[in-house]
Amino acid sequence: MGNILIQNGLLVDTEWTKHADLLIEGSKIKRIAHRIYQEDCPEGTSVVHADGLCILPGIIDAHTHFHLVSRGTVTADSFIEGSRLAAFGGVTTVIDFADDNKVSLDESLSLRLSEMRDMAIDYALHQGVYKYRDTLKDELKRVKERGIGTIKIFTTYKDIGYLVEKRDELKAIFSICKELGLMVSVHSEDDKIITERTASYKGEWKPSAHSDIRPAEAEKEAIKYVASIAQELDMPVYIVHLSSKEGLEEARDMREKGVRIILETTPTYLFLNRSLLERDDGALFVMTPPLRTKEDNDALKDAVENGEIQIIATDHCAFTREQKLKEQDPRKILPGIPGTEELLPLIHTFSVSEGNLNLSQIVNLLSTGPAKEFGLYPKKGILREGSDADIVLFDPDESWTLSKDTLHSASGYTAYEGVTVTGKVVMTYLRGRLIMGDGIYLGLKGDGQFVKAER
Repeated sequence: MGNILIQNGLLVDTEWTKHADLLIEGSKIKRIAHRIYQEDCPEGTSVVHADGLCILPGIIDAHTHFHLVSRGTVTADSFIEGSRLAAFGGVTTVIDFADDNKVSLDESLSLRLSEMRDMAIDYALHQGVYKYRDTLKDELKRVKERGIGTIKIFTTYKDIGYLVEKRDELKAIFSICKELGLMVSVHSEDDKIITERTASYKGEWKPSAHSDIRPAEAEKEAIKYVASIAQELDMPVYIVHLSSKEGLEEARDMREKGVRIILETTPTYLFLNRSLLERDDGALFVMTPPLRTKEDNDALKDAVENGEIQIIATDHCAFTREQKLKEQDPRKILPGIPGTEELLPLIHTFSVSEGNLNLSQIVNLLSTGPAKEFGLYPKKGILREGSDADIVLFDPDESWTLSKDTLHSASGYTAYEGVTVTGKVVMTYLRGRLIMGDGIYLGLKGDGQFVKAER
């Protein structure tokens, strides 16, 4: 692997931005200085001129579902296709999920790692836990030794076997995780509320019903429930894809009671609302939790701007148009949309249009913050000498339009069709190797590496 000198770019860290040069030797950042001359570099060092460009640490999408087998089918974006679209979006690391076969987490993790060997970008994993059992502590200890830093639990989906129903068993899982130093992340929707709303629903079963049978109240009550367990055990809890003002307000209340709650939201809950579900193709916009109101969008935007939300990820779970439109009943529509490639340009455009986030804050939300919370820092998520040379050259001024023709998901659509964004990735480096440059994908199947969480 050759050495690369990137000159005259604007380096962006969470603490500073500065015009500087950056030298990559092999897979690592070797040196950062105001000026580095080519003659002072090892022989054969190539030079990249980054005038007018921002140099960012590689984006980390902390919530993806590539090649997810669900409801008798599989998502559109395989690990190969997911790597490709990620590279175009400046995403050099994703954090995906290993399911729980309810027998052995070790086996579940091994299966997922074997499936992900085709990745062309780096990846970490959250481990699902869907059932308490006497062997769980030993299972969790083993997967932690293998590089897992976070588990995921659900407060819904009893019907498909994800829900840990008994409070004492859920508390036991939390307690084990505290002892082992594992983060607990939670899909927060109250199953009882959803079941009751579904049973009593009298309207037509069309996509818009999704927001009615899975109301914001369900998110609020689930956050209160899991945060109360975390409070009893004096431990943090991570809430994935926060979607509502009610959920946000409950998290605020629990924070005031001393609970450390880390909040993640996604661009969908910032920029899209439930009116999309009324369209003829409304099934394309069905995801879980469902889209809410503009009031919810605005509340979450304010929370991003004032630092109450720590991470923006995507919950990328892409099905094709054909898969999505096959059903109109929201109980049967395959839930999820693409999003990884759109992440950086959408958040940058939000910062430009509303002026309340600077580049350093964007880097913290999309790279440094996820790296720190999930044990990947300082290997990932930072421009620092000795860190992995995961680097994005980003043109903050280029205006372009998101569409199925300009993006790369195999789903064949984007929820942001026709949206004009400001800012585009020009080059993406993974551990010092160019994997996307000037619109050409150069990623190599199997070149991605599993990144172990260090906790």
